[in-house]
Amino acid sequence: MRHARRNVQRFARFAAIGGLVCGGLMVSHAMASETSDEPTAPGAVTRAADTGRGLVSELGTTRTAGTWIAEDGRPVVAVTDEEAAADVRRAGARAKMVDHNMRDLRSAKDTFSDAPRVAGTSWSMDYKSNQVVVRADSTVSADEWSRMTKLAESIGKSVRMERIEGTFTPRLNGAAAMFAGSGRCSAGFNVTDGKSNFILTAGHCGPTGTTWFSDQQGREQVGTTVAGEFPGSDFSLVEYDSGTALSGAGVVDVGNGQGVRITGAGDPAVGQKVFRSGSTTGLQSGEVTGLDTTVNYPQGTVSGLIETTVCAEPGDSGGPMFADGRALGVTSGGSGDCDSGGTTFFQPITKALDTLGVQLATDPQSDAKDTPSAGDDGNGAAAPPAGSSAASGGTGPGETVPGGGQTDTASSPFDKVAEYRSLGPGLFVIAGSLVALVAIRIRSERGRRAYRQQYSQSWG
Repeated sequence: MRHARRNVQRFARFAAIGGLVCGGLMVSHAMASETSDEPTAPGAVTRAADTGRGLVSELGTTRTAGTWIAEDGRPVVAVTDEEAAADVRRAGARAKMVDHNMRDLRSAKDTFSDAPRVAGTSWSMDYKSNQVVVRADSTVSADEWSRMTKLAESIGKSVRMERIEGTFTPRLNGAAAMFAGSGRCSAGFNVTDGKSNFILTAGHCGPTGTTWFSDQQGREQVGTTVAGEFPGSDFSLVEYDSGTALSGAGVVDVGNGQGVRITGAGDPAVGQKVFRSGSTTGLQSGEVTGLDTTVNYPQGTVSGLIETTVCAEPGDSGGPMFADGRALGVTSGGSGDCDSGGTTFFQPITKALDTLGVQLATDPQSDAKDTPSAGDDGNGAAAPPAGSSAASGGTGPGETVPGGGQTDTASSPFDKVAEYRSLGPGLFVIAGSLVALVAIRIRSERGRRAYRQQYSQSWG
């Protein structure tokens, strides 16, 4: 009987150990499917973009012609020779052979920049097609279009001409609304120079000296524009009135009382999905289609912009563009609307920060759990309370983005684990197996004690 019980215990022990192994495999598979098998997880696109940019920088402008993010989230680099293609593949990226290198594309773009200015036109480098794409809106006359077409033909196949509907205009007026005599604009991001606090927004919103209010009646003053650039670039600084508390400084309002915490600044990649928030149309998303874009607005020419498929309308100007918790730019202008779609251009935030000598502001109340007001401003976006950060909406870390997944700012490793719902079955099997092993151990120890007692008694 004792040997039979021992065999049963041995079998149970092996079964429990097997349960631990199976549970561990289930957890490993779940984590793999949630991370490495999902290239578009938060942060993966940023890493892919950095990989592509690093390869372009290393190989040089005569052997490459830009980089972009493929639909599966992997970086692609345009190359002009097989040796460069091999280097790209060894780095884990994809290579695409093209006819024109980066110097060719820049030369074509510079040719249009040096030509007489035509309002209502734009040009950007389309890395995917290996061309400079020149677009003209409905305000460009037939004669002007003919002249630009002849210029394109003289350059060659590295240029593609397109006519578009609508007009290229700055989106004057904007995530939380700011009001001035010149109209309404949108706050972008909170920034600081270490001494004073500012709102970074679009430069076309108003010249230096413009006074901004958080209400149309002009009762609640926010601050005054103290620096900016437009045309040429499109950014400006609005200095907060003294005593303004930057509540929610690192949070971008996305409407309905929700927000996304911004943890840093960066540059986007072609093909990357991005988000924009504005006081007219709220949260919108799209894809980056071009970099270093030049747009000829009626008010002047702006260069170095980010071209996207994100829609925008008057009232969204100056609003923040972001992805993966990174600030990427502020809304400049574009064509179309959010019913029919269109093109929107953004001022890169990295250039604005460098030029103005400021950095993204951190939130002095980041440890608090307070949620700012979710009152509606009548335009579909959450309006800030009077005297609070006009660029901020409201939430703590880890707030979800509607339609955009969750921010990658979980506050602890346990928060990260909680994101993997598929870990549950594996963890349950592991827990059950551990309980079984403990029970077997206790039962076995009791059996040994009983046997030793019986043995000592029989031998006196």
